[in-house]
Amino acid sequence: VLLAIGRDACTRNIGLQTIGVKINEKNGKVPVNDEEQTNVPYVYAIGDILEGKLELTPVAIQAGRLLAQRLYGGSSRKCDYINVPTTVFTPLEYGSCGYPEEKAIDVYGKQNLEVYHTLFWPLEWTVPGRDNNTCYAKIICNKQDNNRVIGLHILGPNAGEVTQGFAAAIKCGLTKELLDETIGIHPTCAEVFTTMDITKSSGQDITQKGC
Repeated sequence: VLLAIGRDACTRNIGLQTIGVKINEKNGKVPVNDEEQTNVPYVYAIGDILEGKLELTPVAIQAGRLLAQRLYGGSSRKCDYINVPTTVFTPLEYGSCGYPEEKAIDVYGKQNLEVYHTLFWPLEWTVPGRDNNTCYAKIICNKQDNNRVIGLHILGPNAGEVTQGFAAAIKCGLTKELLDETIGIHPTCAEVFTTMDITKSSGQDITQKGC
């Protein structure tokens, strides 16, 4: 059983109300714009305290670094809160980068997306006879932007390592065509992203018969 209770931000007793900074009264989080600026122009917020942003240490570090560069270094680069590689380190790991399918539909419209997916199992699982088709991989592509990959998801061994590598490719504008042109390393779990050809809309069977 996985219990995720969340957390509240301790912002009610640090004087924000004195200078007029608005917070979400329900959870204490601070709403900001895309430059981490609060409703008070000279007050910025970063990290887990932000409303609607990921509660991850590397995200806070990156956002803080970019904010300092914008304020004092003449930069204009903003933190990308969408293409953040994330992993749940359960016994069978889950990793993702970019949009979940439901959010992608909200943002781009279902008619503009193509979702490729497949079940798979690692070759090393064949020796101990573990269940076939236990692992799952999915990519979400924007058909209106050269089939650019806007979401990548994997459930399987070492999902964190796999997701970290693909995250850089997604930041570089990874497309379905580029994945198809990439030669996979056999027999790795990551190889599955170079051979995906079944779409969810087709309704075809995604179970695998061999490694």
